[in-house]
Amino acid sequence: MRAHDIVVYGATGFVGALVAEYLAGHAPEQTRIALAGRSAERLEGVRRRLGVQWPVIVADASDEAALADLAAATRVVISTVGPYAKHGRALVHACAAAGTDYVDLTGEVLFVRRSIDDNHDLARSTGARIIHSCGFDSIPSDIGVHVLHAQAAADGAGELTDTTLVVTALRGGFSGGTIDSMRHQLDTVAKDRELRRIAASPYSLTPDRTAEPDLGRQDDLVTLRGDQVDPSLRGNLAPFIMASYNTRVVRRSNALRGYAYGRTFRYREAMSTGTSPLSPVLAAGMKAGMGALVLGLRLPPTRFVLDRVLPKPGEGPSERTRREGHFTVDIFTRTTTGARYTARFRAKGDPGYAATALMLGEAALALIHDREALPESEGGVLTPATGLGDALVNRLRAAGVEITARALTGTPTR
Repeated sequence: MRAHDIVVYGATGFVGALVAEYLAGHAPEQTRIALAGRSAERLEGVRRRLGVQWPVIVADASDEAALADLAAATRVVISTVGPYAKHGRALVHACAAAGTDYVDLTGEVLFVRRSIDDNHDLARSTGARIIHSCGFDSIPSDIGVHVLHAQAAADGAGELTDTTLVVTALRGGFSGGTIDSMRHQLDTVAKDRELRRIAASPYSLTPDRTAEPDLGRQDDLVTLRGDQVDPSLRGNLAPFIMASYNTRVVRRSNALRGYAYGRTFRYREAMSTGTSPLSPVLAAGMKAGMGALVLGLRLPPTRFVLDRVLPKPGEGPSERTRREGHFTVDIFTRTTTGARYTARFRAKGDPGYAATALMLGEAALALIHDREALPESEGGVLTPATGLGDALVNRLRAAGVEITARALTGTPTR
């Protein structure tokens, strides 16, 4: 027996407080939860606002001894402290060493690659499930492909081949933490050619690059017509800003599952720009804008300006914006038998805040309360699909998230 079931680390931050609030309203009554961070006073303030009597744990991200004690005292750690490459490595390692399950919401390729190298074998030896990216990055992508594959397999329709996620609806604020993580990774790769190579590789998170099939170039910055993805999809598609991270997570899931999705499985992500006459122009503009943002953050003069106007770490949208946000992603695939399938993942709430708090909270609750439904695993640095699988699907559906998969037939629709 450990003192706590779940510790929310970073509970005084914007997203951390939202996760704690979600757990206060949705965790089963018997769940033993604690709040952790570097300021006892601020933690007690969060506790008062929530109206709970949860213990508080003071542990700085650089205090390895305190983090080791924290990890040893709980069954699951939720970490919301980023950029994770700066503040998250010691905590992940402490959890792997203590046999403590761990979830976070990172979207940082280099951090996860380092976590795999440092902790995968250790976590397997202790049985810890280290599951990164349990928020908007990358549960809709990873769990969406998981249910798509399961439906095709149940129908005997063969393995997945060309598969594309399309963000068909999105409303919400932009995360200051995401911007800060992007800024930190750009600074890091600018100083190290090898890290630039890792960050650019479409297989940067897979266990063994040499075991991957040679499928040619997999471009994350795609602009397409919808019917190039599936006959049922109209309009034009622009690059999706998180494609360069999410695609690598999904490819890792396929590799960890022994290429169950297929040896010719190709995966990409895009965003719909609608069906108006201006849709192609908007798609091209979004692609150019993403490139301009990255370039602007690299160059000192433009970075100075961007730093003044972009959201700061710890900042977030209003309660109304979080409540009125929503997202829908649709995933399309063709199987080796020629069948067409689609999956949908749709949720209410701002994607990066309200919906992420729900997904991260339910991921932790699945590890505590749904052990028998979890995928078989010896532990390690896993993905949402390989570490949580149907246990998380069932929890999210019960929480009001729409997750479906079906075969596609008939006439194309708008």
